[in-house]
Amino acid sequence: MVARHDLTTDPELRDELLTVRRGTAFFARKVTELSDADFDEPSLLPGWSRRHLLAHVGDNARALTRLVQWANTGVETPMYDSPAARDAEIDFGATLPVRALRHLNDHAAISLDVEWRDSPDAAWEATVRTAQGREVPARETVWMRTREVWLHAIDLANGARFSDVPEPVLARLLRDITGTWRARGTDVGLVVAVDGWDDRLGDIESEDPAIVSGELPDLVRWASGRGDTGVTASTGEITPAPRWL
Repeated sequence: MVARHDLTTDPELRDELLTVRRGTAFFARKVTELSDADFDEPSLLPGWSRRHLLAHVGDNARALTRLVQWANTGVETPMYDSPAARDAEIDFGATLPVRALRHLNDHAAISLDVEWRDSPDAAWEATVRTAQGREVPARETVWMRTREVWLHAIDLANGARFSDVPEPVLARLLRDITGTWRARGTDVGLVVAVDGWDDRLGDIESEDPAIVSGELPDLVRWASGRGDTGVTASTGEITPAPRWL
């Protein structure tokens, strides 16, 4: 029997599901505000129109659905057959009529949410593999989708701001980004200082670091490669943040 509510009993996971659903609704609202002609305009992502962005977000939902199905059935279903296949899906999706592209996003988001809803507690801890080859518990799909919908709502370039994103999402994003830099060794001599935070992120062992400071939304904008408005640097020069994705 299909569940009418989330099967998971984990309160933390339930909160995460609420956050991703809020993000999905926010993204959908920003898409609804676009006219059909607006889809041909550039997004904030270099080289991508809003069509490409919508195709990507829809395909991402379908790819994550495959991971959750993997966790629920035990049958391996990768996110994508290959990086080339992923790129081909986006390029094809960008050619769809606007009505079809809207439908793709709505239907894919609903399908993913239903798969999450019907996942029992045991399935959430099953190991799946991301497109980058990382092995993670299926519950990671919730965070993977959370950052997609909140960030790409901003990338639609029709009024969404980083200050619209819930603070816990921004905080986790910044820690994820700086953690990736640390793992790659690309944060040497770089420290990120959030106004109001006691702890600092990045190369905190450096004796003479370049410190980039600002409010949390502004620092996430800079760290994710989307501009440096509102941030300052101890060196006086704000350099582009290290690559994240």
